[in-house]
Amino acid sequence: MALLKLEDFDPNYRETFEGGDIKGLSVYAEGDEKIGTVHDALVDEQGNFRYFVVDLGFWIFGKKVLLPVGRSRIDYNANRVYAVGMTREQAEHLPAFSDLEKIDYDYEEQVRGVYRTPASGTSVSSMTDTALEASAPLETSAPLDITSAAAMTGSMAAQPTPAYNRDSYTYEQDASLYNLNEQDHQSLRLYQERLVANKQRVKTGEVAIGKHVETETARVSVPVEKERVVIERVTPTDAGRPVAPGEVAFGGGEVARVEIYEEQADIHKEAFVREEVRVSKEVEQTTVEAQETLRREELDVDAGGASVMDASKNLPKDRI
Repeated sequence: MALLKLEDFDPNYRETFEGGDIKGLSVYAEGDEKIGTVHDALVDEQGNFRYFVVDLGFWIFGKKVLLPVGRSRIDYNANRVYAVGMTREQAEHLPAFSDLEKIDYDYEEQVRGVYRTPASGTSVSSMTDTALEASAPLETSAPLDITSAAAMTGSMAAQPTPAYNRDSYTYEQDASLYNLNEQDHQSLRLYQERLVANKQRVKTGEVAIGKHVETETARVSVPVEKERVVIERVTPTDAGRPVAPGEVAFGGGEVARVEIYEEQADIHKEAFVREEVRVSKEVEQTTVEAQETLRREELDVDAGGASVMDASKNLPKDRI
């Protein structure tokens, strides 16, 4: 049961609130004693009001607490919120509210535990009267049956404290804390559903880009040259001609040297840049369409034949 701040749920809530803005309204305890101001309001995911965030700067300096809407009464004419049954003792025992801390089931149970506990000095009969008055529907006008009230008083005293489970808890289990008392608020509200379109950024996938090494065998042919010595014996044209004495000196050790060269293949590898890969993202916009059936309440007037005049040409604004 996630709770949202009023402005986070509906940024345009000021347009539907009769007083313009609920924030800043003065909060009074019964007895016309000012105890603080409305700092904010918390709603559930369906838009149902659950708490007023009350700054008790006038009463308990520097402390903000949660006031369940069922324990409030709004006076639209005086721009006041009355904390029904709020006592200083309760305010001191309430856990402090912080905008930075998460509101979970355990925190709400601390808040509810304080409001479920009757204030010291409160009698069972007064609790019964308060419960009966708060639970009376808008149309009820019949007098209270004393016998029924006495029976209810006895049953309240005998009933054990109900057990609450975090997995199955609903706000309806604490109707006295969260149900708005229309008789106290003096308004008949007409509700209308509307589509609330939000969007959230979620991760749908991931693209991993890397590289790996592939190998292949490359073949190359390089022509090379090498030298060799060719010895050729030929018969000169003047073979057999006598040589004059002293023209020829016989001797040994005469050597003719010829250098021999050959080419050798020089094959090696070198790395070079083949291509460059650039990675980027682009945003593609699409439109998601949804269709829902919306409900709206219309006013039914049964005048029983009496003449009824509509004093307003325009429909009244919805009140919280």
